[in-house]
Amino acid sequence: MSAENQDAPVKFGLVGFGAWGQHHADAITKCGQASLTAIATHSEASAKAAQAAYPDAWVTTDFRELASRDDLDVVDVVVPSDLHLDVATAVLESNKHLLLEKPMGLDVSQCTSMIELAESRDRLLCVGHELRLSSMWGKVKSMIDDGFIGDPRYCLVELSRNPYRQGSGGWRYDINRVGNWILEEPIHFFDLARWYLQSAGDPQTIYANASSRQVDHPELQDNFSAIMRFDGGPYAVISQTLAAFEHHQTVKVTGTKGALWASWSGAMDRTRHPTFQLRAFDGNEVVTVPIDKPTGELFELEDQIERVCQAIVHDTPLHCTGMDGRWSVAMCQAAAESVETGAPAKVQTRCE
Repeated sequence: MSAENQDAPVKFGLVGFGAWGQHHADAITKCGQASLTAIATHSEASAKAAQAAYPDAWVTTDFRELASRDDLDVVDVVVPSDLHLDVATAVLESNKHLLLEKPMGLDVSQCTSMIELAESRDRLLCVGHELRLSSMWGKVKSMIDDGFIGDPRYCLVELSRNPYRQGSGGWRYDINRVGNWILEEPIHFFDLARWYLQSAGDPQTIYANASSRQVDHPELQDNFSAIMRFDGGPYAVISQTLAAFEHHQTVKVTGTKGALWASWSGAMDRTRHPTFQLRAFDGNEVVTVPIDKPTGELFELEDQIERVCQAIVHDTPLHCTGMDGRWSVAMCQAAAESVETGAPAKVQTRCE
C-alpha cells in the first residue's frame, strides 16, 4: 500500500459466512484498520443473513465475482477445506492478498500451487494458524527463544474436547471434503510443535496411530496421537481426543535447563471466558507467569486480522506464511500415512 494511502482502511472481502466465517466478519469490523467491503456466501439464505448483519457490505453468492472486484485489498477465505484451492486460486489470480483458513490445502501439491501463484503475483499469502498470536501460547514461544528452558528437547501438545461441529451441510463429517481429521485440529498442534522446536531444525519423521468410536465410520478418527522427530533428536508428541467433554488444551515443553507448562480450559472452544495458566521451572523454582491479556481463538482471530492489516500497510512480517502452512499440511500428510501403514513416515514438503 502506498504511503499516501496508509491511513485508509484495508478493504476486506470475505468468502464464507458460516459459523466461523461470521466470527471472521465480526473480527474484521472490530479492527480499526479494516473495512468489511464485500462478502460471498454459498446460498441465497446466507446472503440474506450477511446483508442483514452488514448492510454496508456488498454481498454475492459467487466468490469469483467477489474476487474480481477492484476495490478490495485482501480476501479472507473461510470455506470448507475442499474448496480452498479453487477459491484461493481465484483470489490470487485477481491480484488480491490472501488470508486463508487452515488447512492451507488438502495436500502438499495444492499448497505449492498457491505459494507459486502468490509469488508470481507478488501477493501476501497468510495461513490462519492464529494460535501463534495467543498471549499465552506465544509467551511459551518467546520464553523458549529467550533461552529460559535451555535447548528444547521435548514438546507435548494435547487436547481433550467434545466432538467437532458438523459444519454447513455436514461437510466436516464427509471425509472426501475434509481430507482427514488430522487436517482439522491436530494441524494447529503440529504447527505449534514445529514453531516451538524451531531451533532443533525441521521435522523428519512421524509415527502415528488413531481410532474411531464410530464403528460404521472408521475414517472419522476421534482419537489421534503422534510422535514427531526433529533433526538432532528432539521430539514432539501430538495427541487429541474428540470423545471427551468441554475443551482442554495443554502444552508442555522441556529443555536442558527448565520446563514450561501451559493449560487452557473452556466449556467450549469459542468462549471469551476461559481459564488459563502458564507455569515455568528454571531448574530451581516454579513460578506462575503472568499473561497480559485473555487467550482463546476468538481473541487470536481479532489479532490475526490486525496483523494482516499491518503486513499490507507497513510490510511487517506475517505470523504464518504459505511456507509455514505447507509445512503444517506436510506434517499431517505424514501422520495420515503413518496411521494407514502402521510405520513411521517421512515429512516431505515437496511432491516426490
